[in-house]
Amino acid sequence: MSLRDKYAYAIQTAKGHFQGNADERDGKLHFVGTVATEDEKNQLWNAIKTIPEWQKEVVADIRVTGGPAAPAAAAPAGNSGTSAGRTYTVQPGDTLSKIAKDYLGSSNAYMKIFEANKDQLSDPDKIKPGQVLQIP
Repeated sequence: MSLRDKYAYAIQTAKGHFQGNADERDGKLHFVGTVATEDEKNQLWNAIKTIPEWQKEVVADIRVTGGPAAPAAAAPAGNSGTSAGRTYTVQPGDTLSKIAKDYLGSSNAYMKIFEANKDQLSDPDKIKPGQVLQIP
């Protein structure tokens, strides 16, 4: 079974949203392209992560063209203190402070993101690329 077949769900999820391509090279599936919103990017990452070996088999460079404010505008209001579905996928070089500055307006708000993600974070200085974080 080819990687493309294994990742058919991710490729199907990308159709209509992902501007780019998914090519099989050197035994890995390479996704390179753009999506309009952070939510579309997260949907694609979630589809990729349905295969347990994705970390060894996928190289992805997925960029958001709509900017960080796009998912916030689309988020429904009043979800009793929860993030209302707004998420961010950690990229190489990210810190909680950088994410907080981009999404919450202040790098000092990083603890809000940490508190919202205590189920998967044990230390605010230890985040990993590929993690999907809730943005409060």
